[in-house]
Amino acid sequence: MIREKLEEFYSFVFEKELLDEIEQVGVYKKLRENELLVDLGDQMKGVPLLLDGAIKIVREDKKGEEILLYFLERGDTCASSFASAISNGKCGIRAIAEKESEIIFLPKEKLDDWLVKYKSWRNFVIDSYNIRLNEMMETIDTLAFMKMDERLYKYLTDKAQILRETTLKTTHQDIAYDMHTSRVVISRLLKQLENEGKIKLNRNRIEILQF
Repeated sequence: MIREKLEEFYSFVFEKELLDEIEQVGVYKKLRENELLVDLGDQMKGVPLLLDGAIKIVREDKKGEEILLYFLERGDTCASSFASAISNGKCGIRAIAEKESEIIFLPKEKLDDWLVKYKSWRNFVIDSYNIRLNEMMETIDTLAFMKMDERLYKYLTDKAQILRETTLKTTHQDIAYDMHTSRVVISRLLKQLENEGKIKLNRNRIEILQF
């Protein structure tokens, strides 16, 4: 089963020899919705390759309040986890399964070897860092330059595209946590977006009508 999923998502990325090694040393794990994958301060022993599903990456401030940084989708890895594993440092992010997800966990002992041994792995790691950096810059731009209703609509459409669903199962409070604001503000802005014909509100569900 692991080989089939590797072939499906990574055969065009990695050479056969690397896929063989990943199959040998990788540990398959299935995550339930809302299951914690990585927590702040964890000592990373490896990195995940996401086979299916979606992973939410968040940061936490000193008061314990969270803000969403970005999502991982199938074919991705967590650059922050990679950096922590290579440096033997502690993880600075929290990773949570946004929906039922499948990963292959790769031991950190192999990460350095593969950087030297496989050009495809080097390119994959560099591309992952570039993608995450661009997403971080986009997050900063969103916070700095977008109005709150624009931020909320972008959050909803981005999440729908990552989950490949037009109806999001979520609460106003969950969105408020991700966006680092209050439930009252989110509820008001969601109603505004509904009046504009962009979304439809149901109990604990939001249907995206426009992308």
